Amino acid sequence: MKKTLRILILTLGILVTTGISSAVYAANTLNYTVKAGDYLWKICVKYQVGVSEVLAANPQIKNPDQISISQIIKIPNVSEDNKLEKEVVILVNQERAKIGLAPLKDNWELSRVARYKSQDMVDKNYFSHTSPTYGSPFDMLKNFGIGYKAAGENIAMGQQNAASVMSSWMNSPGHKANILSGNFTEIGVGVAKDASGTIYWTQQFIGK
Repeated sequence: MKKTLRILILTLGILVTTGISSAVYAANTLNYTVKAGDYLWKICVKYQVGVSEVLAANPQIKNPDQISISQIIKIPNVSEDNKLEKEVVILVNQERAKIGLAPLKDNWELSRVARYKSQDMVDKNYFSHTSPTYGSPFDMLKNFGIGYKAAGENIAMGQQNAASVMSSWMNSPGHKANILSGNFTEIGVGVAKDASGTIYWTQQFIGK
């Protein structure tokens, strides 16, 4: 399969936080038993998933502010994809270290947005920075409540591992510029696979 790449980078002002739409985040789940002192956002942070995904997996929860000790909650499991995503973050910071740049902070909430973007490309059968569901990357960050002073996005499809997608990006001047930009301080990486196993990759960068 031909490896396709695109680039988009802009610097914008900090955006106002808004709500997000719910979507199915992962087919596999794990069971979590609520303990004393737990609340839903605390559990979501522990497993690095959004409240909307947990609620989608648990239709029995009518009020997210009311969960009970010993209650079983299904948590979307993204461990397999998360491994690929973390590998990309490591490789990005290795490239930055080569030229004396500070490492980018691995932001799980930003990775969540990037994962939605990759899954949207799979679901809607497109390859573009502009999503028919979420609009531009900057619209998407705004709708997911991510604030920033500078933002950028790299996407790719077809590469089967972190090393190959990083090689593709680093051999593309625009994508390399995003990875090595001094304007960015945080990164999120999200992957999704289509029915044939083709991987869609999204890197999202922000500076605060």
